[in-house]
Order: sequence, then C-alpha cells, then structure tokens
Amino acid sequence: MSTTKYTPRLAAKYQNDVVPALKKRFNYGSSMEVPRLEKICLNRGVNGAVSDKKLIDIALEELSTITGQKAVATMSKKDISNFKLRKNMPIGARVTLRGVKMYEFLDRLVSTALPRVRDFKGVNEKAFDGRGNYTLGVTEQIIFPEIDIDKVNRITGMDITFVTSAKTNEEAYELLKELGMPFKNNKKD
Repeated sequence: MSTTKYTPRLAAKYQNDVVPALKKRFNYGSSMEVPRLEKICLNRGVNGAVSDKKLIDIALEELSTITGQKAVATMSKKDISNFKLRKNMPIGARVTLRGVKMYEFLDRLVSTALPRVRDFKGVNEKAFDGRGNYTLGVTEQIIFPEIDIDKVNRITGMDITFVTSAKTNEEAYELLKELGMPFKNNKKD
C-alpha cells in the first residue's frame, strides 16, 4: 500500500509554475525568496446578533460549511450602550485557513464561487494594504456552492483576507494573479 501524500492542485501549481515565474520576474536569488500565500482569513460580522443569538450559530455553521473548518465566534471588545452591546458578546464569526485547506478554498473560490457573482468583471486590484496582503469583500454568501439557497434566511457578506509573505503590493499582486485570482485589469497579459 503506497502512502502518497495528497497535494492540492494550486499547491502543485505554486511549486511548478508560480515560483519559477516570480523568480524570473523579480530576479530572486533563491526560490525561498519568492512570496507565498501564508493564510486566508474569513471574517463575518453578524448584524442583529445582540438581539438574536441564533444568527451567530447560523453564521458559524455557514462559514464552517464553506471552508470545511470549524468557525469561531468573535467577541465584542467593549460595552456600547447605544447598541445594547456588552463586552464579550458574540458579534461575528471567523475562520483562518492554512496549508491544504487554504489551497482548496482558494481553488474553489477562484474557479467556482467568484464566477457565480452577478455581473462579475473581476476583483478590484486596489485592495492591497501596502504590506502584501489583499482583502476581498464578498456581498453574498450564496455564491459558494456549499450553501443551500433554500435554507438561507438572510443574505450576508464576508471579508476574505489573503495574507502573503510578499514585501510589496506588486509582489503580492503578481503572486495572486499567478495563482488564478481574476483581477479586473488582467487584460494586459
């Protein structure tokens, strides 16, 4: 019985195609200098979670279904009386993906979920933070095929942050573009 280790399609593409392309483009001396995707963080605030506790459970279940990893609730940091908010009340949900699950999620996002967005023309290439990280806002969770539309009682969005080891926005942009992220101005290729 062979014990071959499973490698996601995008992880293999990164090693075989992306590393040589970026090494050539930025004149890196070693393949260890090439930026890599470190983690993907999904974050979702839940509107009305203060009054209805079931909304948090629904958000946690949906995020867990989308990512294949258990989501955790985010807690409020301080009391805000105008919003009837107390410290340590659950107000959102988040998941951090690394390794195999990270590459699998990115593959599903790029190939299946993003093309399902209405009037999709590509993602904004200006959402980099200056340190090589990219944040993508998704307005509807139903673009993911794992979500059963009949069971959704409220359409909500989420933020997806791609954390890379790149030092500049340009390096991070090239990395994500090579991994298949459909940026709007990809026409120049």
